[in-house]
Amino acid sequence: MFMRRFASKNGRSGLLPRTPAAFIISLGEFARREGTLKHSKLKWSVLLLALAGIMVLGACKKKTAPPPPPPPPPPPAPTASLTANPNTIPQGQSTNLIWQTQNATDVSIDGIGSVEPSGNRQVTPGASTTYHLIARGPGGTQDATARVTVTSPPPPTGPSRSATEEEMFNQNIRDIFFDYDSYDIRPDQQSAVQADAAFLKQHPNITFTVEGHCDERGSTEYNLALGDNRAGAVRSALVQSGVPADRIHTISYGKEKPFCTESNEQCWQQNRRGHFVYGSR
Repeated sequence: MFMRRFASKNGRSGLLPRTPAAFIISLGEFARREGTLKHSKLKWSVLLLALAGIMVLGACKKKTAPPPPPPPPPPPAPTASLTANPNTIPQGQSTNLIWQTQNATDVSIDGIGSVEPSGNRQVTPGASTTYHLIARGPGGTQDATARVTVTSPPPPTGPSRSATEEEMFNQNIRDIFFDYDSYDIRPDQQSAVQADAAFLKQHPNITFTVEGHCDERGSTEYNLALGDNRAGAVRSALVQSGVPADRIHTISYGKEKPFCTESNEQCWQQNRRGHFVYGSR
């Protein structure tokens, strides 16, 4: 052993190397151990500092935020169409409005109000009108129009209608001819009677007069009676064919209103007739 115990003045004891060489050796061993300890402490300190730095850097490093999601697409704009069928009507008649919209939550038509997004509606405008549709939605507003033209009725025809009817009467009705001194309907005149009856039944508003005429032979009184019989015979034939009797009036002119004024058979044949006149007399 290189150390010996000694007692200090304060009563404490300690160890002292027994020789100077041993003391020097003890000091070197102590220094070596002290250096090893310091080196070990330094090594651990460096390691701890490195770890702390890593942790600090890890804690301080900010995470990269993910990119924001793309914005949603804008809502689609509404679409709208409006038509009228027919688009021209006489006054008092109706037309059909037809509309279609998309991407609209509120649809209205001026003069009608709120309507379904798509549909149709019958309207009867009193005058020419432009219908205006408005479609609103998240994507905006869209409008559409349809024009309905209302035509005025033609003025009352009155006499013009009668004139046209009279022209048709004169073009289609045929007189009935008779033999001398007779008021029997001749066989060759039956087809004319039937044609006259067919036309008159097709035009039930027409009233007319059958005039009885005679040739110039015989007295005035005799021919007036013969003319009356001839008008009556035509009236009876028409009634039997279906023409109402209250539409037919008769009159006799005898030989007073001849159609031909020559004194021969050809002319006399033209005067022996039942003559039709449009309207009542």
